[in-house]
Amino acid sequence: MSAKAISEQTGKEFLFKYICTSAAVQNRFRYANVTAETDWDRLTQDHPWLLSERLVVKPDQLIKRRGKLGLVGVNLDLPQVRQWLRARTMKEVTVGKAKGILKNFLIEPFVEHKQEEEFYVCIYAMREGDYVLFHHEGGVDIGDVDAKAQKLLVGVDEKLTEEAVTEQLLQHVAGDKKKVLASFIVGLFNLYEDLYFTYLEINPLVVTQSGVYVLDMAAKIDATADFICKPKWGDVEFPPPFGREAYPEEAYIADLDAKSGASLKLTILNPKGRIWTMVAGGGASVVYSDTICDLGGVNELANYGEYSGAPSEQQTYDYAKTILSLMTREKHLDGKVLIIGGSIANFTNVAATFKGIVRAIKDYQEPLKEHEVTIFVRRGGPNYQEGLRVMGEVGKTTGIPIHVFGTETHMTAIVGMALGHRPIPNVPPVAAHTANFLLNSSSSAATPATSRTASFSESNVGNDITPSKKLKPGVPPELQAPPGGTGAKATTLFSQHTKSIVWGMQTRAVQGMLDFDYICSRVEPSVAAMVYPFTYVSPPFLEPFTRSSVSSFFNLILWKAFCFFITCGSGDHKQKFYWGHKEILLPVFKNMADAMKKHPEVDVLISFASLRSAFDSTMETMQYPQIHTIAIIAEGIPEALTRKLIKTADEKGVTIIGPATVGGIKPGCFKIGNTGGMLDNILASKLYRPGSVAYVSRSGGMSNELNNIISRTTDGVYEGVAIGGDRYPGSTFMDHVLRYQDTLGVKMIVVLGEIGGTEEYKICQALSDGRITKPVVCWCIGTCATMFSSEVQFGHAGACANQASETAVAKNQALMEAGVYVPRSFDELGDVIRSVYDDLVAKGEIVPAQEVPPPTVPMDYSWARELGLIRKPASFMTSICDERGQELIYAGMPITEVFKEEMGLGGVLGLLWFQRRLPRYACQFIEMCLMVTADHGPAVSGAHNTIVCARAGKDLISSLTSGLLTIGDRFGGALDAAAKQFSKAFDSGMLPMEFVNKMKKDGKLIMGIGHRVKSINNPDMRVQILKDFVKQHFPATQLLDYALDVEKITTSKKPNLILNVDGFIGVAFVDLLRTCGGFTRDEADEFVEIGALNGIFVLGRSMGFIGHYLDQKRLKQGLYRHPWDDISYVLPEHMSM
Repeated sequence: MSAKAISEQTGKEFLFKYICTSAAVQNRFRYANVTAETDWDRLTQDHPWLLSERLVVKPDQLIKRRGKLGLVGVNLDLPQVRQWLRARTMKEVTVGKAKGILKNFLIEPFVEHKQEEEFYVCIYAMREGDYVLFHHEGGVDIGDVDAKAQKLLVGVDEKLTEEAVTEQLLQHVAGDKKKVLASFIVGLFNLYEDLYFTYLEINPLVVTQSGVYVLDMAAKIDATADFICKPKWGDVEFPPPFGREAYPEEAYIADLDAKSGASLKLTILNPKGRIWTMVAGGGASVVYSDTICDLGGVNELANYGEYSGAPSEQQTYDYAKTILSLMTREKHLDGKVLIIGGSIANFTNVAATFKGIVRAIKDYQEPLKEHEVTIFVRRGGPNYQEGLRVMGEVGKTTGIPIHVFGTETHMTAIVGMALGHRPIPNVPPVAAHTANFLLNSSSSAATPATSRTASFSESNVGNDITPSKKLKPGVPPELQAPPGGTGAKATTLFSQHTKSIVWGMQTRAVQGMLDFDYICSRVEPSVAAMVYPFTYVSPPFLEPFTRSSVSSFFNLILWKAFCFFITCGSGDHKQKFYWGHKEILLPVFKNMADAMKKHPEVDVLISFASLRSAFDSTMETMQYPQIHTIAIIAEGIPEALTRKLIKTADEKGVTIIGPATVGGIKPGCFKIGNTGGMLDNILASKLYRPGSVAYVSRSGGMSNELNNIISRTTDGVYEGVAIGGDRYPGSTFMDHVLRYQDTLGVKMIVVLGEIGGTEEYKICQALSDGRITKPVVCWCIGTCATMFSSEVQFGHAGACANQASETAVAKNQALMEAGVYVPRSFDELGDVIRSVYDDLVAKGEIVPAQEVPPPTVPMDYSWARELGLIRKPASFMTSICDERGQELIYAGMPITEVFKEEMGLGGVLGLLWFQRRLPRYACQFIEMCLMVTADHGPAVSGAHNTIVCARAGKDLISSLTSGLLTIGDRFGGALDAAAKQFSKAFDSGMLPMEFVNKMKKDGKLIMGIGHRVKSINNPDMRVQILKDFVKQHFPATQLLDYALDVEKITTSKKPNLILNVDGFIGVAFVDLLRTCGGFTRDEADEFVEIGALNGIFVLGRSMGFIGHYLDQKRLKQGLYRHPWDDISYVLPEHMSM
């Protein structure tokens, strides 16, 4: 969720601290927070004004209209305040439909004033800009603000001036107050923008002769802007809506979510409820809640939540065990049901996530049986068959009733089964295994003949849109800029000629796009190039030719020849992919300008940039007029930045899909990234050729479910777009519905709307005006929201109704009245689509065509291994080190045991390197550094070289040197670099967030941050051991604390961006040199500069290299030759596609 409500105290703290205005803002920071546990003696010491002034007291728990509810005590002294609180603290009250306990109160000075000195001011965000509302009469009796207040729109990227405020808002204000109010409102607006508020209301705002008083305030901020506003916000607490308790389990899941690149959400509605859910996907989670409520389960629904974004097995285990723990605390007379549901995943490995859930079920099998829990499972997506098999097996082995269903079953059918409204099939139909779709039965490597690419209802349609101006030579009509000049957007976004650039090293998504292209019988791949502005990572086949290994004239010639070969043409380097059976190379550029210059045919950008860099990279992309469509995958871009993107896109005629989306798909032509899932789903949903139905939804997972529903009820999908779940998607429902209306191949339109916003009403208006004439089927999800007693924020940021017209129920009713085909529930959506389709077929508007089988694509090695179809012998044997587990092991001894030996090398090293007798704790730390850097398995570059050299019969020195020569910036040399980077940033006074943002802006990696295996959820025991020692023994750890603050920022982006062991040793060693008392500051800095820290790594790792040499000799391993099947032979004839 983006817009989150903050407490009144937090909002006023922000205002008092950061507002810039010439108006005299009074009573700054004069408030006191009170709970049932408050120590009143301490409170009056901290706030002595409580003893001398008249006071106001009120609950601070996101309660609206407190004055009208009698929840404000006015003009009281302190004893009266305490008496008022005793009558209300920890008491239950009802506000609307919500019942809650009054726990948190705010005491402020009472402000003596007249009624005419009260005003109302409110600022709130909309797609087109920010509205400022002002009314010259404030207070509890203001009434209908929207009808009464003066309103001023400040457009995106525009500034608010005092002149505009005075002229448009303050007409009814006395002259002596206009200047004060104008200055305050402008300052308030600037504060609102700078701190990324989305809503800020003050009522009343009191203006007297002495100044401005902010009496009551309500506010929301954009929580996704934390990475920008952290220095000013600090650690913000977001209170739950009134009427819902804040459970520690919710906080635990929120913490997991913050540390994960995936999405994990949990809201507890009724801890005693009988119906519990564990649903994958933001949209799907809403649909399941709707269905439960529609079938009468609203009072028994225990929770709302969702997991999505490919969480790891460990993350799903932690999520599942939290829910199972909650649901097995109290018994229910009728037993309980757990619904493990979801739509058809686009990229999440269902089997991997289900393994985590299965682990949790096994751990809780006895409580689950004791509480008579029945589990219903329905899921689809990559490797879902294996996931369902594992889930079914655990039911048999544990004795827990588990009913398992796949994509052959309607998504929400399991809800009816769980609630007893429909029978449970004895033997559900079994869908084909992933392998059946991917294994190739043909021996031909050639691209098959083109299959049907016209719409299923048309025999041959050349172009959907007839161009109205002369075409550019060499560019297909559908890729031309639309007529009308700047700002006009294309009706046809994708065709069989569409070429794209992918921003980000998303090799899996690119391969999925190429496989889709292949089965659609495209002549050329849809991906022309990739852009990855960070460090170049050489592919495995380059390792023999790294510069450090160019030790002979022959190797030098090979190196130069290969450099010319690999860089000739375009791109900073090449990345290998498959085109059907063949291997091809795609260029990877370090900057957008080169990519655009080399590929003028590209008109689509697919951005996998992170939430931090997506704005800048998208703004850069829109500088190139060749780009007509941009898909932004990232979730969590601040709304203010998204609105700037939308404004620029509208000016330049660019269509944006996203943010927070999986993308879209045009069967037979083009797909964005991971849209549509794996090939088995694409083939099952017939997405390799166009049908007659176009759809638009917010949810990516639900768009894949629509693919499934439409393929089963009609001739298939013509085009589908998921616009994204944010409040302000780059393109709207209407943008795409109107495109579909103007596209000849589209015969009917499906819209999956949702709670929040008013976009669906535009469809009603367009139908009324005759702008839309094609049949429209629409259903808005989120109907359950009106049944809940307290506000629930669903998985999508935009899925929240701020007024009655934004509820799903109201929109469905309006759509039905406008002539849209609206089902009674999502359960019936497929039936309504089928009915409308059948009617079009009966009228002859759709003529179903003969099905043409698509070409087959070979299975990737990784998926064949995942499905257990192949096995591969290991290339190495080792008996001295194992780095795979929770803790590094040397020759069978865990590293924690190694430390217990307390070897005395640290003292010797101190004398030889530093000419100092170091304190005992410093010696111990050095020894610990040597121990943890001694080895990290046979797979890393240095150990690999040492083993190969030893197996070639070389001596110890040659083998060891071969390993040591690999140590550099990419391997093992991060200690010095990390120490220098963090020291420079810390010494210059940069905040951690500023440091991270600067490195991001400069396109540089933060040395010492990141790990391939370990993460915040799977911590590196070596780092933990060293950290515990340092915290206990070092006099000060300023630089380490700074680095750990940086780690908090980087792990919020990606959980494996941890402070790794190299980075930890680097920053801790700087702290040691600066604070142990043995060195001047200049001496300490000099030791870092001359490479002493990298020496720690070299010395420590030498022990491991020698061990590997001896191990290979002892095992009598023969000459090593690398297997052919692990080498890509890239010969000149294979360079072209």
